[in-house]
Amino acid sequence: MDAIEIETVTERTLSDPVLVEGLPGVGHVGKLAAEHLLEEFESELVRRVFADEFPPQVTVDESGVAELVCAELHAVETDGRDLLVLAGDHQAQSNHGHYRLTNAFLDVAEDFAVESVYALGGVPTGELIEEYDVLGAATEESMAETLEDAGVEFREDEPAGGIVGVSGLLLGLGERRDLPAACLMGETSGYLVDPRSAQAVLEVLTEVLGFDVGYGSLEDRAEEMEEVIQKIQEMESQQTMDVPSDDDLRYIG
Repeated sequence: MDAIEIETVTERTLSDPVLVEGLPGVGHVGKLAAEHLLEEFESELVRRVFADEFPPQVTVDESGVAELVCAELHAVETDGRDLLVLAGDHQAQSNHGHYRLTNAFLDVAEDFAVESVYALGGVPTGELIEEYDVLGAATEESMAETLEDAGVEFREDEPAGGIVGVSGLLLGLGERRDLPAACLMGETSGYLVDPRSAQAVLEVLTEVLGFDVGYGSLEDRAEEMEEVIQKIQEMESQQTMDVPSDDDLRYIG
């Protein structure tokens, strides 16, 4: 196959569309958010993007059918603007591949007359958190002002090191195509899959784009993750209690 192949699954006309990207990253925040949109709304797969930059493997479904890994773009109609949702299980494995794939995604977006781009992701804090702030970046000042009105924070020098991968390049390469783009990044510990952070990001996105979505399944997943975290903390506490003190060690030998 070619280095990158874009497969047309079906043709579809979208109204005032927005590209929403949610590929794997820190805390799987963007991936969870994109998958939640596809679960909550009726969606239609319109494009598959295959690339030799993806890992050399196939996925196997519950029926045992194998398929080469790819990224998928789904058309979603909401009660606000239509969405073109970019989802998948992998990102490119090289810097060059990130550029090539992002340009391919933007080519598809232009084919659907997308008017703006929102990349979704997470920003690590290195510690467990209770209040989930959403950080932002945008290619236009007016876009940043709209996000700020929706509660997004813009912090100098954060995220440290900039925004990497497809999420960052959608802004950088989108700006070069005169396509307004923004990135919404939910704070997350960076240690575990984080449904709470995904919900925080989606709450901003829905306010900005003017549509509603339920969060029941995300909240259920968040409760499951919190149970896991509690068990880990209990195990760590028990291990600390089992470590002998200096006084105990004096009687050994």
